[in-house]
Amino acid sequence: MPELIIPAVALLVYAALHDLAVRTVPNWLSVAVLTIGVVLRILDHSLLLAAIMALVSFLALFAIWMAGAMGGGDVKLWAASVLLIPPYWRVELNFFLYVVLFGGGLAVLYLLLSLVVPHRKLSRGGGWLRRFARAELWRIGRRGPLPYACAISGGALVILMPQIFKP
Repeated sequence: MPELIIPAVALLVYAALHDLAVRTVPNWLSVAVLTIGVVLRILDHSLLLAAIMALVSFLALFAIWMAGAMGGGDVKLWAASVLLIPPYWRVELNFFLYVVLFGGGLAVLYLLLSLVVPHRKLSRGGGWLRRFARAELWRIGRRGPLPYACAISGGALVILMPQIFKP
């Protein structure tokens, strides 16, 4: 099954980069991750249990979204990513904990950066990297939303990468 996990990993990396750049997760991306997850769970005959876990995750995350503490794209990506993870409580719990730890680390990093980032305007122009840096510094200075897809993708990658390299 590594041949299906590799595109899932690529999609998760793209989701993290896209969220970092523009603070959105495209719907097609969550649908693609969901589709790969469904195929993986059909192949290992665990679709029903995985679907229940994904639904429970989605409902819990939906409540967090309703409270305004998480973006809708992050909710969809996280719930779809649950299907990529084998549906065993210990593995799913590890995935959840990794996402929370990565998210907490991201939050601490952004809070610390907001204390040291100068609140001056950067000059216009430059390439895409300079534009990205300018936008990110502006977000940090204003304590804007976190790119939580980075945490979701990081948590999933920690679980999925050993499956790729498994003999």
